[in-house]
Amino acid sequence: MGASDNPDRFSNRAILILREHGHIVLPVTPRKPRIAGLHAFASIKDVPPPIDTVTLYLNPQVLEKVADEIIDAHPRRVIFNPGSEHPEMAQKFRDAGIQTDEACTLVLLRTGQF
Repeated sequence: MGASDNPDRFSNRAILILREHGHIVLPVTPRKPRIAGLHAFASIKDVPPPIDTVTLYLNPQVLEKVADEIIDAHPRRVIFNPGSEHPEMAQKFRDAGIQTDEACTLVLLRTGQF
């Protein structure tokens, strides 16, 4: 969530590296219909289940607005990338049975920990 078509943004780099590692990537952003050649969903509500991992590139104020939508999507885990950390939302996700990680998706991928 928070996908960008700007190649200098970490969310864009994450899309590319996730694909390089064989993961199915479903970008979520209300700003563009396509990101990195992929169909982009305007909302997580539009992403077909099941969702394994939501990797967040949202500022905490935006995250607060979509937290319930994330919970309703029932992902297995949510990764809070640097800049998206929000302890209260992380607890809310854990209370809903969703695993949370405060980590960088790029580092997790490059070190085999994703």
